[in-house]
Amino acid sequence: MVQRLSHLFLRTLREDPVDAEVASHKLLVRAGYIRRAAPGVYTWLPLGLKVLGKIEQIVREEMNAIGAQEVHFPALLPREPYEATNRWDEYGDNLFRLQDRKGADMLLAPTHEEMFTLLVKDLYSSYKDLPVYLYQIQTKYRDEARPRAGLLRGREFIMKDSYSFNLDDEGLEEAYQAHRAAYIRIFERLGLEIAIVQAQSGAMGGSRSEEFLHPTPIGEDTFVRSEGGYAANVEAVTTVRPQPLDFSATAAARVLETPESETIETLVAQSNALHPREGQPWTAADTLKNVILAVILPDGSRQLVAVGLPGDREVDLGRVEVNIGALLGVGGEVEVEAAGAEDLKNFPQLIKGYIGPGLSLDAPLLGTESATGIPYYLDPRVAEGSAWITGANEAGKHVFSLVYGRDFKADGLIEASQVREGDPAPDGSGPLLAARGIEMGHIFALGRKYAEALGLKVLDQNGKLQTVTMGSYGIGVTRALAAIAEGNHDDRGLIWPRNLAPADVHLVVTGKGTEIFEGAEELVAQLEAAGLEVLFDDRPKVSPGVKFGDAELLGVPTIVVVGRGFADGLIELKDRRSGQAREVALDSALEEILAEVRG
Repeated sequence: MVQRLSHLFLRTLREDPVDAEVASHKLLVRAGYIRRAAPGVYTWLPLGLKVLGKIEQIVREEMNAIGAQEVHFPALLPREPYEATNRWDEYGDNLFRLQDRKGADMLLAPTHEEMFTLLVKDLYSSYKDLPVYLYQIQTKYRDEARPRAGLLRGREFIMKDSYSFNLDDEGLEEAYQAHRAAYIRIFERLGLEIAIVQAQSGAMGGSRSEEFLHPTPIGEDTFVRSEGGYAANVEAVTTVRPQPLDFSATAAARVLETPESETIETLVAQSNALHPREGQPWTAADTLKNVILAVILPDGSRQLVAVGLPGDREVDLGRVEVNIGALLGVGGEVEVEAAGAEDLKNFPQLIKGYIGPGLSLDAPLLGTESATGIPYYLDPRVAEGSAWITGANEAGKHVFSLVYGRDFKADGLIEASQVREGDPAPDGSGPLLAARGIEMGHIFALGRKYAEALGLKVLDQNGKLQTVTMGSYGIGVTRALAAIAEGNHDDRGLIWPRNLAPADVHLVVTGKGTEIFEGAEELVAQLEAAGLEVLFDDRPKVSPGVKFGDAELLGVPTIVVVGRGFADGLIELKDRRSGQAREVALDSALEEILAEVRG
């Protein structure tokens, strides 16, 4: 197949688009692979669709290899199935909602668990029908508050989502492992380095999940791993809980003057200046920081919570977001932010910089049974029996030797503080190292959540109805394309892996003589007859400099130049990745190019 640039629907740009932040976004737009239609929404142009199609084909081949069968659902769906699983409300503002002309509520699908479940329910009724794996490659929609980085975080994107349906948990485990292995093969074929990490299931639910992260400095996800093999998204890291401490010899709690000490830094300084400790100075690790947060629920309402954590740690809002819903009994995704003045106006007892849980178990200030009624959760690092310096709920005063379990209590524990490099891995496999990554895929052992909500049952071997167990497995196809572009470029343009490039050869013809163009046409015909895809820059009135610049920008790995050496029977063969070029004889050009392309 030959694509001629003289007719190809393509315009390259010399300048980066003003809204582009990362290399993949800049280069995919400049090279004419995509065009912005709206924030987080992109039009796919011919070259972009070529690359996208090759990625989709790899995904299809590996899904088919494990026995999965492809289906295709509509993106426009009715409200009722999502209401049955509570996700109509749980998705909150991330869901695109609309009504048809009759006033019926509809949505643009963010994902299709409900529809897959109902399809199997409609067609299957016996254990003999199972297991079955179904998948689709479909456009999804999520109303991201801050779409960014081009295809890496958009409001419309293409995803492969597959689902397994089994009679029992053993079957689910087999399906989970089959998909996991298929994902490893997919990413190997795409040339993407992947770290497989433990993850939180979040609003999807289920007993466990793993993320497939592509390590890169521009990634939005932080993950950690140890030399001993532990790997997890920071949101899923669990803290090694310290053993309870004996507080029988700990002094009684006492309120002391600590003027002008609204921060941990000033509190430590004032404590050492005014109330020094014998033997060693006070540090931030001796203080208990109490932070008031606002949880934005799926219905848009705000719920205040308080989190206590060691003063040498910072709150990680992402970790709070994935853990707070279960503590509050709220399904779906929530957002968490620092409480503002409007949130706190009805709580004059909460004095900024001096907030504490209260001086005794009988008169707490924080907690569901307290004067404020604000739920109070502690970071797991706060051990039973540990003593702290913390706010006395009076300006200029803190309480010393406040003991957890003796003087104050909490409504529960929450993973709230930032995970730091050097923290111990939960499995004892060594200290943690941190890295950034882009989520490429996510697999979930869903269990029976959706099947129970939607009544998916089959008759088992004994003729009794049994709820089916499910798995869910997603890959971001358009995100994968962006990640590949992000990792395969230089300062001149894209450099596609050979198996994903929009063509096998980019042939550039330069010069003004008809003989050069005729010679180039003959070589193009030979390449096409040999089964190669050729991107042919046959534009007659475009300068060589522009043609060479476009060839490097577009990123086809093999560039052939038919130009000034043609009169001497020579052409130039250039490797886009290494930048090395060599002249080859025209009469052996076909063999040389085939050897280059097919390796």
